[in-house]
Amino acid sequence: MIKVAVLGSAGRMGKALIKSISESKSLDLCAAIDKPGLKLIGQDSGLVAGIEANGVLVSDSFSSASADFDVAIDFTSASATLKNIEKCLERNVGLVIGTTGLDRENEDRLREISNSIPIVYSSNYSLGVNATMKLVELATRIFGDSVDIEIVESHHNRKVDAPSGTAITIGERIAKVLEKDLHELTEDGRSGPNSPRSQGKIGFHAIRGGDVVGDHKVLFFGKEESVEITHKALSRENFASGALRAAEWVCNKKSGFFTMDDVLKMRSVAKD
Repeated sequence: MIKVAVLGSAGRMGKALIKSISESKSLDLCAAIDKPGLKLIGQDSGLVAGIEANGVLVSDSFSSASADFDVAIDFTSASATLKNIEKCLERNVGLVIGTTGLDRENEDRLREISNSIPIVYSSNYSLGVNATMKLVELATRIFGDSVDIEIVESHHNRKVDAPSGTAITIGERIAKVLEKDLHELTEDGRSGPNSPRSQGKIGFHAIRGGDVVGDHKVLFFGKEESVEITHKALSRENFASGALRAAEWVCNKKSGFFTMDDVLKMRSVAKD
């Protein structure tokens, strides 16, 4: 059995991960860690996740976690993830990261650490989303710069980063196919009396409300026709399933920086 630590165990994704691990035949939950001061610290992580007690208590640090583990899965915050990767480096264990909102400097540190431990880093672990990204790449390759491209994403009202990490990744995939820099293409929303669409830009629009798990839509507007590629997440179980698949996969690696493309063995369609 592969021993797993869930970081951010009392959060929405943490609970989904703990539930999915309890149903796995190859993964075993050995540590559940969350931030100090949380009221749920010391409680059974199974009960916290809404399933039967599993005997693994929610702890507030790596040092207080009672068991060793083979891989950690991190769905926390940018600041917490930066601390967690250093702890995983100290323990020499693999890491699956689903945290979004990391800046370029933070990502550079991830790549540096991946020279010593294996890291899977993805903005979205849903198999459907990763399939959607491939469809977007294909559509971009077909249309080129002959269309207007808009990316619309919707999430729950507690999400702190906008646009979503997934929307940014989709934009990066499009820019790569077009052989351009995403920063030069990005146009964040529009407002005001004189805000026409800029030709050749990718429009990003973030919607926040209610308990939306995550919806992403990519629109290609051409002459007298349009194409929409849409993915809707109905629960967090699909994200958890993909993250567990990545955890199993990365345990066979000694070091390296990987994405879900590597885990799913999906070759980019950006080039012939």
